[in-house]
Amino acid sequence: MIYVFLANGFEEVEAMAPIDLLRRAGAQVMTVGVGTKTVVGAHHVPVIADSDGEGLDFEDMEMVILPGGMPGTLHLDKSPLVERCLKKAQEKDCWIAAICAAPSVLGHQGLLQGRRATCYPGFEQELLGASCTGAAVERDGRIITARGAGAAIEFGLSLVCVWKGESAASELRESIQCQK
Repeated sequence: MIYVFLANGFEEVEAMAPIDLLRRAGAQVMTVGVGTKTVVGAHHVPVIADSDGEGLDFEDMEMVILPGGMPGTLHLDKSPLVERCLKKAQEKDCWIAAICAAPSVLGHQGLLQGRRATCYPGFEQELLGASCTGAAVERDGRIITARGAGAAIEFGLSLVCVWKGESAASELRESIQCQK
């Protein structure tokens, strides 16, 4: 299972593009609302999450994704549920992905120590211990970070690539008419 956390104020494109692409590739994706099932994005788009997180144990987790946006990232950073999920992902050696301001959550959890990472410009100091590259998408070990909404498709395709392989990501890229 792939878990995507949605907190009020999340960046809609950064959440929906990866969810859409992963589901097109056949992945089981569960959206998890932080504190509520009905979550409202940064641009006032309401989304009904699959779960409010109550009772999730994350034993079936393959990947966790944190979309950015403000104040969504701040809510993710304060969430005990997100913290518990990230600890479990680290224990299980699952893929961990974050885009825009959300890599700051990984930085605060100590997950970026000694790694290459990228984020929305201005959040670099929050990526504690990371070497910030400024790339659109950065992959170091089992952590994938991305710069922002404009990189959401590339971010999603990178997630498909690590989940299902390069050929699946290439086929999906072609089917959605996304040039490299």
